[in-house]
Amino acid sequence: MLSLVPSQVQEIERQWVQSVLSPSEFDVWNNMMVQDRRHSVMVGRRFVKYRPTATQSEIAGALLHDVGKSVARLGSFARVIATLVGPRMSRFRQYHDHESIGATMLRSIGSDELTISMVGGTCVGELRQALSRADDI
Repeated sequence: MLSLVPSQVQEIERQWVQSVLSPSEFDVWNNMMVQDRRHSVMVGRRFVKYRPTATQSEIAGALLHDVGKSVARLGSFARVIATLVGPRMSRFRQYHDHESIGATMLRSIGSDELTISMVGGTCVGELRQALSRADDI
């Protein structure tokens, strides 16, 4: 169950994330809001369960799938409002465009194209299904 008051990522989880991501990717992951980092770890762990042969780039894509949301800097309540009213204001628009924003962020730091496609929502087939299933929390 997810809480409206996000807990910090445990050290063992942070170390796992750091072992998967490049230093630049880890920097952008660390810049994510705490609830997004927590969600990232849960999605990453579930993704590996659903896709045990996942490559490092694929796991990075699962961990960073919401990295673009960091630009909008919306808290839990504002995210609910943004979901209900749509992209009417700049920060709400950024929240709704998080996939393309995240893909642009990762491209600018030299992430693998597969990771970028997962974050940007353009991956297909079993990979897309595994990510979608892992993100269905």
